[in-house]
Amino acid sequence: MLQRPTENEYPKYYVPYVQSVPEGDLREILNDHLEKMTELFEGISEEDSLFRYAENKWSIKEVLGHITDTERIMSYRLLRVGRGDQTELAGFDENFFVQGAKSNQRSLKDLLEDFIATRNATISLIKNMPEEAWTNEGFANGSQITTRAIAYIIAGHEVHHRSIIKDRYL
Repeated sequence: MLQRPTENEYPKYYVPYVQSVPEGDLREILNDHLEKMTELFEGISEEDSLFRYAENKWSIKEVLGHITDTERIMSYRLLRVGRGDQTELAGFDENFFVQGAKSNQRSLKDLLEDFIATRNATISLIKNMPEEAWTNEGFANGSQITTRAIAYIIAGHEVHHRSIIKDRYL
């Protein structure tokens, strides 16, 4: 079973994400969170999905697009580090990604389907990662990180934003 990373396996700014992941089998947790995300977004109307809780904040659609884009990027990092690649992986500017995605021009249903496909790919990657690869170390965004830390960050990032949607948007 994939074990929770220690705090020396990832940059400190990811601590809240990793700590937000409940105990248990990460694959089961990711599947459970997929169901929770699907239920949450299926309960939001197309009109309400354009809501922003404050000026210059992302809409609900933009938050979902951000979660999906970030999971893709982090899954790519998971793949690279998990395969033993020592190449420094670049960071990314989440605001440029949100702006470039044009999520508000897409239907919420389409955005949710995109998230579901991305999450299923992440689950498959994690399910098929060799056991010895989980402690591999690599470099992303100027910091050292392990494969298992990336997997937990993926899960925690989604939890973080799902919580914000519930608390500030709905």
